[in-house]
Amino acid sequence: MQKDSLRELYIDELRDLYSAETQLVKALPKMAKGAANDQLRNGFEEHLRQTSEHVSRLEQIFEQLGEKASGKKCLGMEGLVKEGAETLKEEYGDDVKDAAIIGAAQRVEHYEMAGYGTVRAFAELLGENEHVSLLEQTLEEEKQADQKLTDLAEEINQQAAQGEEQESAPKASQGGRGSSKSKRAA
Repeated sequence: MQKDSLRELYIDELRDLYSAETQLVKALPKMAKGAANDQLRNGFEEHLRQTSEHVSRLEQIFEQLGEKASGKKCLGMEGLVKEGAETLKEEYGDDVKDAAIIGAAQRVEHYEMAGYGTVRAFAELLGENEHVSLLEQTLEEEKQADQKLTDLAEEINQQAAQGEEQESAPKASQGGRGSSKSKRAA
C-alpha cells in the first residue's frame, strides 16, 4: 500500500526514532561501563537519563496522534549500536579506547540530530506546534550531548596521542643509537 501523505511519513519517521532511542537505552549502559574516563562515563550515564526522557516525549507525541509507537525497527541505529559494541571489544589502551568510544557515540548523536531535525520540520509543516516544541527540546539535548563529546574528545584524544608519542620515543632513540653504531662500524 502506497503512503501518500506527509503525516504518514511523519509517523513512520517518529517510529524509526522511537526504535532508535529504545535501542540506545540498552546500549548506553554498555558504553558507560566500557569508558575508562570518569567524565565520559558520567556523560553516558547522564545521556541515558536524557534518552529515557526522549522516549517519553515520543510516546507523548504518539498518544496525541492516536498512534502506536512501535512497529518499526531502526536499522541505522542497529548498525551504529553494533559498531559501538565492536569498538568496546577492541583491545586498545584506555585513552585510545575512550577516543574510539567517543567517535562511535558522536556518530550516534549525528544520526539522531538528522532524524530529529527532519521530524521537527515535518511537524512544523503539519501544524503540530506542541510536537515541534517537544522535538526541538530533544534536538537541542542531542546537540548538547554532541558538544560535550567534542569537548571530552579534545582532552582524551590529546592523551591518546601523548601515549603514542611516549611509546614511539624509546624506539626512536634506540634507532638513533643503532644507526650511529652502524656508522662507526662502517
